[in-house]
Amino acid sequence: MANPTRRGSSGEPVRNSMQGGNYTPWTNTHFVLPYGLRLQQTKNAGDTSVTIPAGITFVYAIAVGGGGGGGTTTTSGGGGGGVAWGWTIATSSCVVGAGASSNGTSGYTRYGNIIAGGGGSGAGTTQSGILGGGGGNAGGSTNYWAIPLAGASSGGNSSTVGVPGATGGSSISGGGGGGHNAAGSGTNTGGTGGSGLAGGGGGGAISTTGTRTGGTGGNGINILTGAVTTGGAGSTGTGTNGAGGGGAGIAGNGSAGSGTTGGAGGLGGGGGGGGVTGGAGGAGILYLFY
Repeated sequence: MANPTRRGSSGEPVRNSMQGGNYTPWTNTHFVLPYGLRLQQTKNAGDTSVTIPAGITFVYAIAVGGGGGGGTTTTSGGGGGGVAWGWTIATSSCVVGAGASSNGTSGYTRYGNIIAGGGGSGAGTTQSGILGGGGGNAGGSTNYWAIPLAGASSGGNSSTVGVPGATGGSSISGGGGGGHNAAGSGTNTGGTGGSGLAGGGGGGAISTTGTRTGGTGGNGINILTGAVTTGGAGSTGTGTNGAGGGGAGIAGNGSAGSGTTGGAGGLGGGGGGGGVTGGAGGAGILYLFY
């Protein structure tokens, strides 16, 4: 007689599948969407092709652009990568954006008609995110869904003694924290990166001979589990250090700033921290369900 299917308590996933008269154990490592779809493929930066089984016409995609690179001259944090999701016709090609290097603007991620832009650079003046990514330099840009980055400062960076860099705006994609570059012997403090599904990088602190403290990177959310991913801490020191921490991505924590080098953004769109050398943004990611 065939083995019966073993069932758990209500709501618990069944851990055996039937094949003919015997069962084969399997581990429940997939993630299920409300539509009953399962995560079938995860694509990282550099992937350009997708193999979809015959008979699959539509795919549900979650796309995250690369995180923006941390700034150097103004030491702003990079913006978090954009996040977009929805149904699209199955296709064999994709683009997965890379995270930006120091001062850089990252790449977008696309599958079919689902497009998520890269985070804005922390370089120079306020940088808007591309196609919905978080802005660098605490910029007041909007995300893919046209929601403003709440709390974003019009100033962003600070060159005033006693006034730290602005906190990055928090939305679906966090904005980068502003840098603090006041000259003298006072305390300079970089702004905290904005939080969202992908967090912005923390701003850096330079110029002063006094204490320099980099801003903490913004937090993110693991889009598959709901767990919080955390931004990296900034470095601190007298007349040195002051690099901002990297923002968290949807699939990884941001790295702490080290010395005068900003922390790297976490996997899945975290923005790089600002510093004398800006931190790299986290790579984009693409999830495909069917």
